[in-house]
Amino acid sequence: MTKPVRFLPGAETELRAAAEWYDDRTGLGDELLAEVQVVTSKIIEMPGAFVPARGVRPSVGAREAVVKRFPYRLIFVELEHELRVVAVAHARRRPGYWRDRLGSESGADG
Repeated sequence: MTKPVRFLPGAETELRAAAEWYDDRTGLGDELLAEVQVVTSKIIEMPGAFVPARGVRPSVGAREAVVKRFPYRLIFVELEHELRVVAVAHARRRPGYWRDRLGSESGADG
């Protein structure tokens, strides 16, 4: 059974802001969105194929998927009825800021 993907509001805001930034400076906003769509499709196909998110206990189930050509990662969790993207995180800024979006079960490691 294919699970739908839902972006948390914070993740949607991050994606929109990143696309606008790229569009304003380089005209690549649409290409970023297209790459995120490719990654999202791969998450739907095989969510367990992605590496566990850094700095979170593996038991939480948070995973990260790299966006090609852009310095972003989609941080997501697989739930019973959906795949939830909790962050569209820049790979080199504010590591782990999104952990609180995982709730009290996040179990941050360090």
